Amino acid sequence: MNVLSLFDGMSCARLALDRAGLPVTSYFASEVDKYAITVAKANYPDTVHLGDVTKITAGDLPAVDLLIGGSPCQGFSFAGGQLAFNDPRSKLFFEFVRILKECKPKYFLLENVNMKQEFQDVISEQLGCKPVDINSNLVIAQNRRRLYWTNIPVRSLPENKRIYLKDILEDGFTDRDKAHCVDANYFKGGNLKSYFEKHRRQLVFDFADEADAEGTVLAGEADLKGHDYNRRVYHPDGKSPTLAAASGGNLEPKVMKGVNWRKLTPIECERLQTVPDNYTNHVSNTQRYRMFGNGFTGEVIAFLTEGIEWTIM
Repeated sequence: MNVLSLFDGMSCARLALDRAGLPVTSYFASEVDKYAITVAKANYPDTVHLGDVTKITAGDLPAVDLLIGGSPCQGFSFAGGQLAFNDPRSKLFFEFVRILKECKPKYFLLENVNMKQEFQDVISEQLGCKPVDINSNLVIAQNRRRLYWTNIPVRSLPENKRIYLKDILEDGFTDRDKAHCVDANYFKGGNLKSYFEKHRRQLVFDFADEADAEGTVLAGEADLKGHDYNRRVYHPDGKSPTLAAASGGNLEPKVMKGVNWRKLTPIECERLQTVPDNYTNHVSNTQRYRMFGNGFTGEVIAFLTEGIEWTIM
């Protein structure tokens, strides 16, 4: 199967296809972020990198069986100010449409964020199908609602695996004298206890006893400046909030440890996106956190692409 992945990022689509057991003959990737390309090349050196999506034409490629991508979503999302189609990032969606019309693949799959119905309708009209609404919290320990437009048959939603934060934590919340938080620099050695002390802070509010509407158990608020999202701390029995393309500034999700909290490590964020441990450790932690927010949930993409096998059978 020849695959063309637009806005490929760190090649989560390739990971998902491997997980789904679909054979990939050639994988062509369009991406401009040098850090994401570094991670993709380190894990899949056989990928053919094409660069800027606006420079791609069907005549330069063999027949494409699957076109997949998640066009930049900040211009559509509720979190992004609802700038919609006049936002330069949102306009890249039309590059997906252009290449879809040029390449005429047998299958296509486009991922994007939850957005106003009027924006959904425009995308649906362009692609000729309505989106499938899936919250990744069915298969991972993270609330991550996304819309998927595809012509691959989708018979149901993924089965609820009931995975929670405590299931993906590196330290398991055991006593710190027995196990310490390990980050991507673990292989370099160093004082792990110092790492924990650096990232641990005191909670300043009592813990909440009940979950919010999405099933995320809130533990309280940390002693940090900024918006509510920055200060929110999550209970290990609940789900993580949606990973954003955060790159510092205390935007990383925080998890409760008794009456204390710490940031989720890069490996834990990889697990939240069903990415193999240390898949992204080829770049700085700042860039790793940013990629997690931009990436696919591999387990959901694998579920959706399994429909390709159904049609063949």
